[in-house]
Amino acid sequence: MEAKTKDLWVFVETNDEGKARNVGLELLNPGRELAKQQGGKLVAVVIGNNTAQAVQAAVAAGADQVLSVEGEEYAVYSTDAYTYALCTLAEKYAPTTILLGATPNGRDLGPRFSARMQSGLTADCTALEIDPDTGCVAWIRPAFGGNLMARILCPNNRPQVGTVRPGVFKKPEADPGRSAEVVAEPISFAREKIRTQIVEVIRAAGEQVNLEGADIIISGGRGVGGPEGFAPLKELAELVGGCVGASRAAVDAGWIPHAHQVGQTGKTVAPKLYVACGISGAIQHLAGMSGSDCVVAINKDPEAPIFEVADFGIVGDLKEVVPMMIEEVKKLRA
Repeated sequence: MEAKTKDLWVFVETNDEGKARNVGLELLNPGRELAKQQGGKLVAVVIGNNTAQAVQAAVAAGADQVLSVEGEEYAVYSTDAYTYALCTLAEKYAPTTILLGATPNGRDLGPRFSARMQSGLTADCTALEIDPDTGCVAWIRPAFGGNLMARILCPNNRPQVGTVRPGVFKKPEADPGRSAEVVAEPISFAREKIRTQIVEVIRAAGEQVNLEGADIIISGGRGVGGPEGFAPLKELAELVGGCVGASRAAVDAGWIPHAHQVGQTGKTVAPKLYVACGISGAIQHLAGMSGSDCVVAINKDPEAPIFEVADFGIVGDLKEVVPMMIEEVKKLRA
C-alpha cells in the first residue's frame, strides 16, 4: 500500500474498562517529533468499548487527531476484530507510520496487521529516529543477545510498522485544556466471526509487579548472593513506596520470579529513581533501565560497568550499604 498522507499513527491500547494503557500515551511522546519530521499529523487510534476516557487522554497527551472505533465487539481484545478495524482504517487514510506498544496485544496485532497490509514490521524497539538520507523511520532494537543495536529501515512498503517496549519513553504531561479533532469511525465486526473466546482470566501473582509504572525501583543482581539477599531490598522498596527489580542473573538463579526482571529479556523501565544493588551493568540489563531519571549504583567492584551510567555510585558491600539506607529512611519517616 502506498501512503496517502505523511501522518504518524499511535495505537492507544485500552484496558477492560476502556481506559488508555500507559504504553500508548508514552508513544505519543516520540510520535510528536517523528510526525513533525515527516511533515504529517500525530494521530491516535483508539479501539475498544466505552473509550471516552481513552480518547480524552490521547488528546491531553498531544494527539492532533483521534480516530475512534467503538463497539461491544471490541470490549475485549481479539485478533480478528482489532485487525479488521485497524486494516480498515489504514486502507481509508493510508498513514506512513504506525507505532504499537510491545505488549501481549500489540505483539499479536502488529504482525497480523502488517502481514495483511503486506508491509514490514520491526519488533521490540527501544529507540526511534528519522533516517536523514531516506526519510524513513530508523527502528532501533537490541540484537544478537543485546550485544549490538540493530538499525532497521523499511524503505519500500507503507505503512512502516513497529512495536516499542513499554517504559522506553516518558508519558507526556497531560494538558486537560487541549483540543483535537475526534473522528468516530463506524466500523463493526460480526461477533460470530471472532474465532476466540475468553473463558476465564486467571491472574498470576507476578502480574501485580508493576515495574513499568513504578517511580522507584530497587533492583538486585548476582551480588545479593541468594534469595535471602532480596529481603533488605524489599524492605527498602516498601519504605520508599517502590518496587523490586532484578537482573537476569538473579532470575535465572531462581532467587526471584521473572516478573521482576529488568533488561532486554525482561521489562523496560524508566523510573524517577533506579537503585542497582550488586548489578554489574551488562548491556542487556542497561537496555532495560537506561531511561531512568536517576541511577544509584551499589557495587564492591569499582570497575563495574554500571558506574559508567550511574548518576551516583557507592563502592561498597550492599549487605552493609542497604541496611544503612534503610535506617536513614526510617529516621526521615520517624
